[in-house]
Amino acid sequence: MTQFTIKRIYDTAEVSDGYRVLVDRLWPRGVSKEKAALDEWAKDIAPSTQLRTWFGHDPEKFVEFSRRYRQEINENPQAVTIFKSWHQSDVVTLLYGARDQRHNEAAVLSEYLNNQ
Repeated sequence: MTQFTIKRIYDTAEVSDGYRVLVDRLWPRGVSKEKAALDEWAKDIAPSTQLRTWFGHDPEKFVEFSRRYRQEINENPQAVTIFKSWHQSDVVTLLYGARDQRHNEAAVLSEYLNNQ
């Protein structure tokens, strides 16, 4: 069974991260592709620009953001294919750029995947 974890992309890449996936729609500022050490940039399953802009990383909107983001995932035909490919790895680390470690799309996506 695949273990999904989350980590800020600004943190050092480690072998224990397993398969590293950036789940932000926008590339994080100041991070080179070499430092990111990505296996995949899954911007197609990141929150829509409209949802991301509405949320604005406001913790008070997080519950509604989570609900809307899960709805976007459920309606995304590419999500199933992407998630199946991730399940081929023992560990998948979902990377995000936000400062808030609890209120971000990677936290929602990790919970979503771990509950599937």
